[in-house]
Amino acid sequence: MLIIGCDYHPSVQQIAWVDTETGECEERRLTHSSGEAEQFYRELKKKGISVRVGVEATGHSRWFERLLAELNDELWVAEYRLPRRSLGPALRSHGSPRAQTSAHQESVCTGTDLPA
Repeated sequence: MLIIGCDYHPSVQQIAWVDTETGECEERRLTHSSGEAEQFYRELKKKGISVRVGVEATGHSRWFERLLAELNDELWVAEYRLPRRSLGPALRSHGSPRAQTSAHQESVCTGTDLPA
């Protein structure tokens, strides 16, 4: 199984994943308009690889949610309840796409909630 942490934006998604069988970890940036993201997930399905994706709730990801449902992949959606400005300095410092992706991946791998 691949466990994927996804920092989703309307035009791209920054992903990091771990292969639970080999322990191999990788990162990648996928564009939406070119079909790269859809092709990536469809290729995994063709190879028979199970997928679990962790992503922060967003209003722009309906097509992505439908794609994962069509492919019978797991989708874990986290909802942040506190505005970023109310978070302490330590959490605010993790605002880069790479840091957010790593937080999503860690959450999905460990089964814990993302920080509020």
